[in-house]
Amino acid sequence: MTRPPGTTIANADALRAIAALLGGYFDGLYFSDTRRLRRVFHPEAVYATATPGEPLILRMSEYFAMVDQRPSPASRGEARTDRILSVDFVGSATALAKVQCSIEPKHFTDLLTLIHADGRWQIISKVFHYDAAPLTT
Repeated sequence: MTRPPGTTIANADALRAIAALLGGYFDGLYFSDTRRLRRVFHPEAVYATATPGEPLILRMSEYFAMVDQRPSPASRGEARTDRILSVDFVGSATALAKVQCSIEPKHFTDLLTLIHADGRWQIISKVFHYDAAPLTT
């Protein structure tokens, strides 16, 4: 990930830490590994979507139970489509990451709100949209 113009050294360090956090997030999703996901989410984080209709809002215990029940993309041999689209800082302890990934047949765009708490960056909310369609290259 390149450093945007005007980024301070502190922000560059934060950007590297966030990129590492997002790597753990992607790995947790790809391997359906809630131990990894617990390391990147704040315990009080919120999971939300309005795709495909009524809003679905869960707490982490509910979300992790779903992840534990599904076969991992890795076990099905799915290609990884993880990518960080952007990271925007709002002050020194808050950021918004826009990322994409897939768990076939769904292709997700996630808006991850991050906070720096307890000495590390953590995801405090995951709001996402998905499209269910074959992956095109």
